[in-house]
Amino acid sequence: MSTTLQSPIEYLKGVGPQRGEVMRKELEIETFGDLLKYYPFRYVDRSEIHKIRDINHHTQYVQLKGTLSNFRYAGEKQGKRLMATFTDGTGELDLVWFKSGDWVMKTLQVKTEYIVFGKPNAFNGDFNIVHPEVEVASEAIARDGGKGLQPVYPTTEKAKKKNLDTRGIAKLTRVLVDLLRERDLPEFLPKEIVQQYKLCSRFEAMVNIHYPKTESALHEAQRRLKFEELFLIQLQILKVKANRGQTSKGYYFEKIDNKFDKFYKEHLKFELTGAQKRVLKEIRMDTRTGKQMNRLLQGDVGSGKTVVALLTMLMAIDNGYQACMMAPTEILANQHFEGISEMLKGMGLEVALLTGSVKGKTRKYVLEGLASGTIDIVVGTHALIEETVVFKNLGLVVIDEQHRFGVAQRAKLWTKNELPPHILVMTATPIPRTLAMTIYGDLDVSVIDELPPGRKPIRTVHRTDADRMRVFGFMKEEIAKGRQIYVVYPLIEESEALDLKHLMDGYESLSRAFPKPQYQLSMVHGRMRPPDKDYEMQRFVKNETQIMIATTVIEVGVNVPNASVMIIENSERFGLSQLHQLRGRVGRGAEQSFCILMTGDKLSDTSKQRVSVMCATNDGFVIAEEDLKLRGPGDLEGTRQSGAVNLRLADLVADANILEAARRSASTLIDKDPGLEQPEHQALLVFLQSNPKNTGWAKIS
Repeated sequence: MSTTLQSPIEYLKGVGPQRGEVMRKELEIETFGDLLKYYPFRYVDRSEIHKIRDINHHTQYVQLKGTLSNFRYAGEKQGKRLMATFTDGTGELDLVWFKSGDWVMKTLQVKTEYIVFGKPNAFNGDFNIVHPEVEVASEAIARDGGKGLQPVYPTTEKAKKKNLDTRGIAKLTRVLVDLLRERDLPEFLPKEIVQQYKLCSRFEAMVNIHYPKTESALHEAQRRLKFEELFLIQLQILKVKANRGQTSKGYYFEKIDNKFDKFYKEHLKFELTGAQKRVLKEIRMDTRTGKQMNRLLQGDVGSGKTVVALLTMLMAIDNGYQACMMAPTEILANQHFEGISEMLKGMGLEVALLTGSVKGKTRKYVLEGLASGTIDIVVGTHALIEETVVFKNLGLVVIDEQHRFGVAQRAKLWTKNELPPHILVMTATPIPRTLAMTIYGDLDVSVIDELPPGRKPIRTVHRTDADRMRVFGFMKEEIAKGRQIYVVYPLIEESEALDLKHLMDGYESLSRAFPKPQYQLSMVHGRMRPPDKDYEMQRFVKNETQIMIATTVIEVGVNVPNASVMIIENSERFGLSQLHQLRGRVGRGAEQSFCILMTGDKLSDTSKQRVSVMCATNDGFVIAEEDLKLRGPGDLEGTRQSGAVNLRLADLVADANILEAARRSASTLIDKDPGLEQPEHQALLVFLQSNPKNTGWAKIS
């Protein structure tokens, strides 16, 4: 990076120590380079002169040319303001200044022609512009013939107090851009990539992203910088993957033997789907290379990921290794333990459970069994990563719902053996391809994209508060058939900020509608003590209660095939992926299941779209794509922790094509020159090494 761009921000003309401190704290701008990458979030066209007569309530910003008259003060104290009448021959409006009125009166002249720029506001039926930008028309036109596209920058209230509003930031970026020379922004992308995609230079891009002369120049600047941003991310991810492939030795699972074959032929009670068989082949290929497997297994709710994981564990056992499965909650760990134990009954294998609740003699027995090798499979929570847990020969780690674990937590399992074990990461939240490429791009991805035969699609319907009695009637019909019902609420207690149905009120309401002894209700939420929560869960699992009233604590970790109805209160407050996860708690038995999305009578356009998507499809991948479009990657569960989607400019939905091109280019480059040792890649290597903060390269090379 050039010494100019490394300069502390307070040294830029117009900043100084005080504003520099505010820019650091409020805008995370520490250097000239940071300011250069503080991109506008939109632009205002200053090339067009509007007419006052054309202004209406939908008008955002206008540029007008006309004259001033009738300066006067109005209001008192804090409401005191200077006003002037502005006219362009097609109409008139007021210009308003709440600050610096005396200076404005001295500076501006009546009958002089000015160009005025600002946002019109309606007041008492007329329009005005508060604190407009005002320039003498002849000077503005002589200088640049109209200003073209002007940048609009994000800011904060504290920054505005130091005159760092969008106009103040624009003045500073103008100073910086005028200061820069091409040597400050040398090209680092390989020449063949720049030519292949017809990218403009870095210098052109950085100038035109802030002050584009034309729409075309702006488009080319954005395309170059988005490509650059996504290319650097993909290069980092693929470098990790290449390094792992070269240096990360893994255990060689040489054979498929008795345990796998016996389970497959004698204990598996159903035919695997084509997708499950395909994924098992991919895993088999990985575990025979002598390199560590790192594979992400995506599958919709109910697609049979756990069976694939179990068969992979049996591969490990057939080759003399132990396997473990880590789940994010005790409920889910217990569910996996019970399910796996049941499926392996009569196989002569020892399966153990290790969670925070396993104590005393039982815990001692499990720890000794893992260390001696008498335990083949252990299922547990984060308790598995404790230092006291020692394996004799850990060959495979399966992680379920991995987004609920921190990277450091997961990494502790890698050190439980001499070589890192093979890793199979499972998620029931289908991930859009663009997001998977960015967050999980260092993993090989397998997808189970079909459901087992005979599964009936869940019917999803939308109901409002006005339909509540009708919904209660339907619930009673299902209970009369012997079915069970979930009712999920977004909050535990009443919130003044959000007008939501809360859990306690819902429990009381349902208790009145479904009175004892004819009906039994359970309630579960995150603030309950684990033993109390497990007790209520077990009552529902054993069909001792017909209705489970819960918060999203039941999003994962409950498998009750007899539950046929999922009712989600205030469903407009949930994201699509979470709604899909909740819906997946039903539909696990042979009977027809239902999901009822309850909302208020008035919905925003986005909420209507969410509800509509849920009612239209059960395909988790379609839903994940829609969720990405509606909410953006920063809001999707699990991506915030990863830090991989902290994009300055690119958009994973809108810029999918650029991402694909960046991925291809990065992949070709890493294949050809993984160490970036060739002369034509030296500029890129220097850039990566001198910009570890922005590229993460220092962490991986």
